[in-house]
Amino acid sequence: MCESMEAYKTWVRRNKDYVHSLESLANGLTWLLPERFSTSEIGPEAVTAILGIVTAINEHIIDTTRSERHPGSADPLSFPYGLCISALKDLETLVEVVAEQYYGDKKWNFIAATEAIKVIVRLALFRNSGYKMLLHGGETPNVEKSSDDTGSQHRIGGFPRPGGHHHGAGLLQNNHGSNPWTIERRALSALSRFGETARMVSDPVWFQRIQQQHAIMAPPTSVIKRPTLSMILSEKGVNGALFVLGEILFITRPLIYVLFIRRYGIRSWIPWFLSLGVDFIGYGFLSHVTKSRMVEREQWFHLSASEKDEVKRRKLLWALYLMREPFFSKYTRQKLASTESLLEPVPLIGTLTSKLVELIIGAQTRYTYMSGS
Repeated sequence: MCESMEAYKTWVRRNKDYVHSLESLANGLTWLLPERFSTSEIGPEAVTAILGIVTAINEHIIDTTRSERHPGSADPLSFPYGLCISALKDLETLVEVVAEQYYGDKKWNFIAATEAIKVIVRLALFRNSGYKMLLHGGETPNVEKSSDDTGSQHRIGGFPRPGGHHHGAGLLQNNHGSNPWTIERRALSALSRFGETARMVSDPVWFQRIQQQHAIMAPPTSVIKRPTLSMILSEKGVNGALFVLGEILFITRPLIYVLFIRRYGIRSWIPWFLSLGVDFIGYGFLSHVTKSRMVEREQWFHLSASEKDEVKRRKLLWALYLMREPFFSKYTRQKLASTESLLEPVPLIGTLTSKLVELIIGAQTRYTYMSGS
């Protein structure tokens, strides 16, 4: 079993482009399965869930390969939070369909339980990652890419990189700089380094000895201490508290939405407005802490490029409120029907529009497709 799994991992890593293409094709074809949005048909949703889980596993295998080749470039956490969250999201639709068929309106109990599990996993990820912003709900690791400092010494295998600043290359530097060495001493240093390099190549023992000296003299790798909640609150003050609170609101918003649907029903405006209010408040906190300047000892939050993209993604998710009940039945559905009637006489376009409207209305009946969680 272990050998088969290792063989599969090797195959996925070697054929990742082919795997991505095959997954995209398979996931696209699932939308054309018969009885895709029928309340009595579990098979298509089961196929979709299985394909989604397989896709998540393959992505985890590929990401693990990247972390092995580039240490620190991927999620350093031992528990595969991203894979767990992806699997839960893929299973949630299947849970909804099965619960709807066998339990009717009591399906909201099962959906709420699934959302609660996702909230627990995401809160654990939020804490263990040092309270970093969750990207794609935690499916994508939030890891900053390290960049070399312009004033640092750039080396390859212990030798100066061409173009880098190092006193061994001082012969090529301007004598009017701040380096106190004379041209003669620079030349002697360069010659001695050339002789040292030649001796390394000709004498393996000497080469090994020099490597050991470089390893001893190399500065110890700094261990990055993961920030704790108390550290963030003490260093960032009120801004830190607002940032953490905003992320908690974003994480718990789907669970709050489901619990109020379970209490008041899907046709009530109360869950709709409450969910929208939680989104606005969470975004307001995030916008405040990223735009406010330093006040006394409170520091300003700087978002990375991936975090800025995540903020844009979250704002785009607000469009799903147009597809959620009761807004959809009261406003959006009439607009879709009028558009379909307008384009129906047009050859080909009318047929495609009718199919698209059918898919949209079918997807709208699934909470998990419109929850944005």
